[in-house]
Amino acid sequence: MRAGRTGSATALAGALALVAFTAPAAEAADTGISVSNLVINNGKPIVVGTTAEVTPDFTFRVTRPAAYEYNEIEASPFLYHGVTAAQGAQDGGIYSGSETYYEDGYVEGELYIDPPYGLDSNNDATTWKIAVSARTWGSDGQPDAEEYLTGFGTVQVKRMARATVNAAPEPVAKGKALTVTGRLTRADWVKHAYVGYGGKSAKLQFRKAGTNTYNTVKIVQAGSTGYLKTTVTAAADGYWRWTFSETSTTGGATAAGDYVDVI
Repeated sequence: MRAGRTGSATALAGALALVAFTAPAAEAADTGISVSNLVINNGKPIVVGTTAEVTPDFTFRVTRPAAYEYNEIEASPFLYHGVTAAQGAQDGGIYSGSETYYEDGYVEGELYIDPPYGLDSNNDATTWKIAVSARTWGSDGQPDAEEYLTGFGTVQVKRMARATVNAAPEPVAKGKALTVTGRLTRADWVKHAYVGYGGKSAKLQFRKAGTNTYNTVKIVQAGSTGYLKTTVTAAADGYWRWTFSETSTTGGATAAGDYVDVI
């Protein structure tokens, strides 16, 4: 926790975090607010499944205009793609769920993503632009000025993936065939379910009992519905798993190891 916590904190919960700000519109004008060192999710891609809420963190520094205190300004990061920043701030973006301001201009908070509502197309698995909605507030509780600050770079939003594994028979005689199956799936934001990740290549890896390292045995391409199947020769007790790396639209996944006793 950062020391010297002061200023204002704002929070939106549940679906409210997905709704754009709806106070009376202020004149689009230079607010005098500047933002620097904005980092979303520690610079890593944001990976989202089908139901679990996701709250990527962010930090930045804000400089307020001299005429305003920190509790009289607002600087809320948001993500958008395929539209202008102004359009993205009003509909179809990913918005701030909470912000905390400190007296030295440091701000920390979280974005809020609720997959059934915030992401409704698999085309949302793409590169999103980063912007900040900036406002100054008057003594009457109404915004004096507002603008959308841009030029903060981009972040990837990706579909979450899963991998399963099963090695059989268990136990198996040494030197006999061992069949390893599994399935690769990834989040479908339209169906709100995990669907087969067809055509994706996965590594079959083995970790000998008593060791800590997995080694790749072979690479197998999943069928059209994501299923994997291959045969290996049983040589020693140990764990088998499937793993695959992330792509530009989908996160990587690794199955929990399936232990096989070789007799």
